[in-house]
Order: sequence, then structure tokens, then C-alpha cells
Amino acid sequence: MNLANSSLLVLTTGDDVAVARGDITAGQQLHADGLSLTARADIPSGHKIALRAVVQGQPVHKYGQVIGQATASLQPGDHVHVHNLQMSNASAAHSLASVYQPTVYLEDTARFAGYMRADGRVGTRNYIGVISSVNCSATVCKQIAAAFDAACLRDYPNVDGVVAITHGSGCGMGAKGDGIEILKRTLRGYADHVNFAGVLVIGLGCEVNQLAPLMEQLADRPAVLKASLVIQEAGGTRETVQRGIALVQAMLAPVNRQQRSSVSASHLVVGLQCGGSDGYSGITANPALGAAVDLVVRHGGTAILSETPEIYGAEHLLTARAASTQIADKLMNRIHWWEDYVRHHDGDMNNNPSPGNKAGGITTILEKSLGAVAKAGSTGLMGVYEYGETIRQKGLVFMDTPGYDPVSATGQVAGGANLICFTTGRGSTYGCKPTPSLKIATNTRLFQRMALDMDFNAGPIVEGEESVAEAGQRLFELILATASGHKTCSEENGLGDNEFLPWQIGAVM
Repeated sequence: MNLANSSLLVLTTGDDVAVARGDITAGQQLHADGLSLTARADIPSGHKIALRAVVQGQPVHKYGQVIGQATASLQPGDHVHVHNLQMSNASAAHSLASVYQPTVYLEDTARFAGYMRADGRVGTRNYIGVISSVNCSATVCKQIAAAFDAACLRDYPNVDGVVAITHGSGCGMGAKGDGIEILKRTLRGYADHVNFAGVLVIGLGCEVNQLAPLMEQLADRPAVLKASLVIQEAGGTRETVQRGIALVQAMLAPVNRQQRSSVSASHLVVGLQCGGSDGYSGITANPALGAAVDLVVRHGGTAILSETPEIYGAEHLLTARAASTQIADKLMNRIHWWEDYVRHHDGDMNNNPSPGNKAGGITTILEKSLGAVAKAGSTGLMGVYEYGETIRQKGLVFMDTPGYDPVSATGQVAGGANLICFTTGRGSTYGCKPTPSLKIATNTRLFQRMALDMDFNAGPIVEGEESVAEAGQRLFELILATASGHKTCSEENGLGDNEFLPWQIGAVM
């Protein structure tokens, strides 16, 4: 990436476009990649400018990859965006597992202060969860959790809070099939999550998603730290709330006795998200997160890349890094499933980017995906998982999820993520209890404008003040501090109680 010029960013030698480092006015003289050109239109910061002529119908390159095809002939200095660039029909060639290299692990692993659980997993937070099996028990769960405000928890400093995990499903659906299986898997993942030291699960009684089978499948805990209630059996709403409050009250003392201790960074399981992306996402925040991910993996930890529709068109970069052809094939099977899924619903895989993405300078899903994959760093792809499936491998793995951030992150947390890293160029404010969510700004203007929502500024990369590797090291240190209890902005702002959103597939009946 060429940072020598103050106006343009050339990401890879030979690219057809550069990225505007700041707002460019028509007629402005520019120099980049050995070329001199004149801006033929006003070009907003983060948007693309043509470096050379491209004939209509020919591919346009950025990041050294095809991001689409020109719908009109491009001249040097043209603003390149939705009016003259569209999705390309040509797909990149796949070379399965061709560049995989085993990870070289560091001998002296970094450490953080976490909660060591009896099963050997390590929590980054110490919550009690009140979980609904069905929407019908959601209000009861919320009322129980609301009884444990900051004043009530003052005498329990090691308890991070009591969280209601509620949703809009659990009934009015088939008792078999993907829909109910995804919901069950997600609820099991949350109820067994390492950041929940105790859980209370509440059902109505007559729902499709019955409570008894769910409780039978949960991992063992001390009896006082795993409880359930059925509203219809408890005598009704008020009786269930009172009994639930008593059950949570009994958990406070044993949960409070949990203490942080120094543990290896190999216990980190980091979910990777990007939302509200802009033209800088693939230049600053995502590559910086990728550099941090490489450090997490080299220290023995795990990183979960997801959002399948937002790697579409860049999946060849992942299949080439797969540890085996079987892993690569599994990823491609998920890609083909999504192609069939959107086709069945009269959709288009290029329904992305969103309006906000486009306003920030991203034109096609190919361009967005190439930037999004940068979050995954450079290590081998070690596994591919279904939505909400428990992650059991170390290193970089992929979980199949939608691109919608709350749904995607919910799946990652259900799979075991004990920390979320979330890059944003437009300004997402996402929180994710019981897992802390770090917000990584792609540019300094956003970081300053939303200073109380952004945890990390990757803007110095585009300003030429910091390398990607330096930003990645700085982010890795923030990850360790956050895992040790440093509060994120979303935690300080009280976010994360309403973001549990399991992926819903299938008919609502």
C-alpha cells in the first residue's frame, strides 16, 4: 500500500483504481503509482478514482483482485462507483489448500486475567444468565434480571451482572428441521457459555422448544448454578418471577467467589465482525484486526471468521489457506447453500453492500468481501462450522452465519467466543452480553465523532502514522486488557441486553 501521496491510496501495484484519502475536488491534480491525473469529478473520502482507462465490460481491479466490471468506459480521474461499476459474473479460480502453512507458535505466550472454570475453559466476564426457551417467557426473564441492578449487586463485586437472554421464537415453528435445530443449538451454546457462571432457563410449558430436553443437554454445573422454571407449572407470571429472583439470589455468593487468575492467551476465542463498513475498512481496521488475529493464533488462541454472504467472491482466498481439501470443500458447500437459499427467496448475493456501505465508498459485494476477509489475517483455515456449533479447534476457523451483525455475532457467542472484535467505518454501536465487544474505527474522523462508542482507532494507518503490523500489536494488547476486565465502550454505555438474535430459518406457523 502506497502512503507516500497525501491524496490517493494505491493498495496494490497494477490496480485500476486508487482510494481517496480525503475529499477530492474536480480538477484537482493528483499523482499516484507513477501516474499523473486530474480528478474529473468530486470524489468523497474513501471512494475510488480511476488510475487508468478501462473499456466498458472489462474487469476493474482493487487489492490486486477483480471487484467488478465497468458498465461504462472509465478514464483516468473518473469517480468509480455504482454509476459505472457492477458485479462481475466471472468467478475467481480456486486452488484448494494450495498455500496452507502450519502455524508457527510462540514459545512464550501472552497472558490475561480470566475466570478459570472447572472444565478448563476461561471466561472473560462473570455473568449470571436468565434465558428464555420461548418468546412467551421473555418478559418473566427480563423482570427477574431487572431485580438485580447495580445497587443490588454492590456487595458482589465479582459478578458482572444478571443478563436476560430473550428472543422472538421457540414456538409457531416445526418440531423438526433447521429452524428448531439452530435455535436449540444457539440456546445450548449460551446456557453453557463460559462467561455465564450461573444460568436460569425459563419456559412457558406448552412451546415447541420444550425446556426439559434442553436442560438435559446442558453441561454439568453445581446444582445451585443451573436451574429452570416452567411458568405454567410454577403458578403463573408473578410466581415465576419471585421464584426466579430467589434462585438467582442463591447464585450470587458462589459466582462472586470466582476470581480472575493469570492464564495463557491460548484461551482466547475471538469472534470477528464488521458492520457499517466503508471504503477504509479493507485498508485500515480489517487488516489491523487481521494482524491481531495472527498474534492470537500464534499465541495458541482461536479466531472465528463469519458472515458468509460477506466473504462471497473472496472465498478463494480462504480455500487456498485451508488445512485440507475437506475443509475447503466444506466452505464451498456453505457458499453453494447460500446461492440456492437466496435464489429460492428471489434474492441476489449482491444485495450487499448496504446503502451505508455504498455511501462510504464500497460498490460491489466483491469489493466488500475482499476487504472483509482481511480480518482473518494470514494463518491457515483450520475448520468450518455450522451456525452456533461449538468451536473445538484452535487457530482460524469459519462459522457459517448471515451477514447481519447481531445474528452473526449471536452464532459466534453460541459457539464459544469470549470476546468480539467489531470493525466499523460508519459507526456501529453494537454490544453483546455476556461477551465484551470491541469497536474498531476505520478512520480518525469516526473515532473522534463517536469517541464514547469507539474503542480503537485504526485511522493512523491511512494517515501514514502507523503500519498495519503496529496497529495489530496495539489491538492485540487491547484484546488482552479487555479479556482481563477492561470495560469496552458498549459495556460502559449499557449495551448488550437486547442483541441476542438467533438466525431464524423456516416457516413461521
